[in-house]
Order: sequence, then C-alpha cells, then structure tokens
Amino acid sequence: MEEKVMRTNQSNPFGEIEVAPEVLEVIAGIAANEVDGVYAMQGKFTKKMKLAFGKPNHKKGVHLTSDEDGLKVDIYCYFKFGVNVPEVAQAIQKKVREQIFHMTDITLAEVNIHIADIVPEKTSFQDLFDLDREEDEEE
Repeated sequence: MEEKVMRTNQSNPFGEIEVAPEVLEVIAGIAANEVDGVYAMQGKFTKKMKLAFGKPNHKKGVHLTSDEDGLKVDIYCYFKFGVNVPEVAQAIQKKVREQIFHMTDITLAEVNIHIADIVPEKTSFQDLFDLDREEDEEE
C-alpha cells in the first residue's frame, strides 16, 4: 500500500520535501488545543488511557482529507462554557492555517471546526469518560 505524503509549496534544488499526513494532523491538533476557549479535542478517552500515563495523542479530533479543491482539515473539539463560539472557532481556523503554513509551507483549502459539546467549568474527568461512552453508543 502506498503511503500518502504532502509536498511542500517550496522549490528545493536539493530534492523533494514530503510531509506525512499524520504530521499535519499533529500540528493542527496542537495548534487548536492552544487556542483559549478550547477545553479539549474530541477523542476516545476510554480507548486512549495512555494519555493520562504516557505520550499524548495530539492528532485526536483532527481529520485530514484531500480532494480536487486541496487539503482540508476537520477539527472536532469541546469548548469551554461561556466562550464566544464563533470567535473561538475562527481563532482555531487562523491558528491552524498559520501553523501548518509556517511549519510545512503547505496551504490548506479549508479548516472546518466541529464543536462536539460545551463543557461546564466544574466538569470532572469522569464526566469526560461519560461523554465518550455516549459517542461510542451512537456509532
């Protein structure tokens, strides 16, 4: 099976530079998580308990697709209660576009934000497990 790679926009006399899609997902996930108002990225907490004990999975909640229009990123996340949803979503879009371009010289066609839920301030860690169980049951 052929591995998909993205080529940078930059010409290089030394050869090609290719970036694996997983790298773009990690960059987008970290950038989105850094935006004020984002509580967490949507992911399967129950299936990824290693997050609490090991290396975090920065690409959770990020899906990359490519079609004739270009490269598109879909970001699924939870927002903090009380934030201005359009402002936070636009801040995510801007930060993800900037970071992907800055780090890889790749321009995204779209950055789509999907708000999975709004999380109240006093939500416990156990409540987040319950959110994921509800997601598993819907699938």
